[in-house]
Amino acid sequence: MISVVVAATGITYASVPLYKVFCQVTGYGGTTKVADKDMAEKMVPVKGSRLITVSFDGTVADSLPWQFRQSQEEIKVVPGESALAFYTAKNISDKNLTGVATYNVFPLKAGAYFNKIQCFCFEEQRLGAGEELDMPVLFFIDPEMLNDPSMDNVNHVTLSYMFFKTDEASESEENE
Repeated sequence: MISVVVAATGITYASVPLYKVFCQVTGYGGTTKVADKDMAEKMVPVKGSRLITVSFDGTVADSLPWQFRQSQEEIKVVPGESALAFYTAKNISDKNLTGVATYNVFPLKAGAYFNKIQCFCFEEQRLGAGEELDMPVLFFIDPEMLNDPSMDNVNHVTLSYMFFKTDEASESEENE
């Protein structure tokens, strides 16, 4: 009986990270994919392909006293073309704070084809009191999107981020 309780507890703690990995691998629920280096290096823009407009959105949870916004409204790309976009975050408090960004794309079905090569969202971000930071995201849309009939009418994708405050920093970390 104890082993069942221990196993159930272990599964409970592992479910969130496993679900996150599942979503990143499959693009489920609008979660973007993380491109591996080999895949990213093989990407070539598809000549003659339709343009996809990628819009950007950035918000912050009420618990995190930061300003966070996209640096550009949109970028037009063709599938297979890598693109670089920037967001800007500013800590408007008088304390050092750490935040983490969640993300998704809309329409949700585009998540399976939206690949990030590099992103500020892969790690927690720590900003000192009053600090402002430009945060890049390097991405591409997988050309396989063009072979998916359910994506024929998708010419616009929105990439959204929301920053949340992570656990409270210790007093010694806040004074760093």
